[in-house]
Amino acid sequence: MGCDQDIQALALAVIQTEMQAVAGLAARIDEQFVSACRLLLACKGRVVVTGMGKSGHIAGKIAATLASTGTPAFFVHPGEASHGDLGMITRQDVVLALSNSGETEEILTILPIIKRLGVPLIALTGNPESALARFSSVHINVAVEQEACPLGLAPTASTTAALVMGDALAVSLLETKGFTRDDFALSHPGGSLGKRLLLQVADIMHSGGEVPVVADTVLVSDALLEMTGKKLGMTAVIDGERRVVGIFTDGDLRRMLEKNLDVHATRIAEVMTGPCKVIDVDMLAAEAMQIMESKKINALLVVDNQLKLLGALNMHDLLRAGIV
Repeated sequence: MGCDQDIQALALAVIQTEMQAVAGLAARIDEQFVSACRLLLACKGRVVVTGMGKSGHIAGKIAATLASTGTPAFFVHPGEASHGDLGMITRQDVVLALSNSGETEEILTILPIIKRLGVPLIALTGNPESALARFSSVHINVAVEQEACPLGLAPTASTTAALVMGDALAVSLLETKGFTRDDFALSHPGGSLGKRLLLQVADIMHSGGEVPVVADTVLVSDALLEMTGKKLGMTAVIDGERRVVGIFTDGDLRRMLEKNLDVHATRIAEVMTGPCKVIDVDMLAAEAMQIMESKKINALLVVDNQLKLLGALNMHDLLRAGIV
């Protein structure tokens, strides 16, 4: 068994080999790469990504990355394709095939059908002279000088290179199409980014009887009863037409007590924070979080275009909703 230093040296050698493999891809971003992007941009159907073995795993990840960045795509196993799954491929599609050798039997078997359908084929191989490379509409060379495996057998650097080239294709398409953060969120509604980009204040705010609210003519003692009952750590203060004129928070109460003011003799209008920061009901929850953080406040009142009270939102609501 090797010593700790030997193990570390082996791991560093792997990383160095794979770094060199990725660095070598820069020279392959050429006319062929651009042609591949043009084919994918012109695709009116789906990008069908295929590969066998380790290349198949990489192909599945590339398909997922394309799909989540605005290029509809899915993975087809080349072995299953020969037994019915070729029916998934239509004349509107583009096929993206991965094979380091370019001679993978399962892929070569389905090439005549792809040709018969007239479907464009983009090949990522490590052998420009291979059957797959010669058959393809566009070939992208992802050859590496050596695998990170010392035996030169296990796909390591070669699969990394293919993965990085797939990412280069996906991101180039994303940028060219003008794909936005909002577009990304639509395909990731369950993730944290989706929540940040899609969730609106209206979705999580307190409304109706849940909102603590008092008139600007009441005493502080009355406001404290309202705050305690609704448990939001604040209360909205409104005028006779239900327009928000201020907010009274726990912080306002502490400052008032420091001045030895009597809660039973002081009117709320004298100690509230007003005018206060308010937000629209259609605002993104992420924007509300940003306002709270920048203003160093824990609550916001939600109003309409006439400043009439619609709801209330506090930091705990945003945290529960995953807006972090």
